[in-house]
Amino acid sequence: MKTLITFIIALCISTLNVTAQDSQKEILIVGTMHTVPNIVKRSYKPMLRRAKKYNPTAIYVESPRGNDTLSWEYLKDGWSKNYKAFYYLSDSIQKVFTPNLKTYNSILEKSFSNMTTEDLDFMITTFAYNRDNANHEFYTYIKKHGVEGSKKPTQHEDGDLTFKLALHQNIKLLTSMDDQRTNKEYHEAWTKCGKEGQSNGNNAINNKMNKKAYNSAIIPAIFRGLGKHTNRRKSLEQLHKSSSFTYVAVKTEGCTEGERYWNERNMRMAKNIGEQVMASDSERNIVIVGASHVIGLEKELQTSYPDLKIVLAGE
Repeated sequence: MKTLITFIIALCISTLNVTAQDSQKEILIVGTMHTVPNIVKRSYKPMLRRAKKYNPTAIYVESPRGNDTLSWEYLKDGWSKNYKAFYYLSDSIQKVFTPNLKTYNSILEKSFSNMTTEDLDFMITTFAYNRDNANHEFYTYIKKHGVEGSKKPTQHEDGDLTFKLALHQNIKLLTSMDDQRTNKEYHEAWTKCGKEGQSNGNNAINNKMNKKAYNSAIIPAIFRGLGKHTNRRKSLEQLHKSSSFTYVAVKTEGCTEGERYWNERNMRMAKNIGEQVMASDSERNIVIVGASHVIGLEKELQTSYPDLKIVLAGE
């Protein structure tokens, strides 16, 4: 009898462990090249097929969160003309618009195809009020291109991939996870590292590495496989090295500062992703981000959130 009871308990524990493993939350990371030339405008398509096959229930995008005041303090006069324009649009709308949560929620309950032009206008204005750039762009895209998405590639890989995926998955809201509070300092360090590298051989190393990467991408680009090529670990590691300045043979002040700011940004992005995933009910989460960040995010997420399963799109 004791043997039978012991067996039943062991079976129950084993079943619970299997169930826990089956329900483990996952994050699939997809790297993009942001804006691409016309000749490779369809490079996003293989990754869109991969993303649809993954069947995500939440989409995380490289866009600053609405309540990230430190990032917006920089971005309001920072490097991006689009972010700058959006910040001041948001400021102007906050002075004249009153949000209506009941209306907002009722529109989200509709299917995309049943949303009227008035519904989309209301959502676009609400997202601007909330300084939610990602969803402001998403619903502006829907208003312009309809629920089937743009017939022609826009040459903006993030949008072509993200918006069509969200429409296909019936995901009404994108989740922002970027952090750009130190981008000014990072860009200054980049310039400084470049000047230092003119005389110590570091720039020659970077140029050789980038030329090799360019040559390896030619054939994939010709046969519309650039998106898959970009998401190979070897390609991602090269992009990480270039952006984090870890290719240098001679450590200098500018390159060291740049590496620190790059790693710190990836740490904050990973924190934004990890905390939101852990707090949500979503088990299959996809992160669509600039390919240079993929290796850094993988490392930070695996270190800080060991309960999450991290998968790269190219593996």
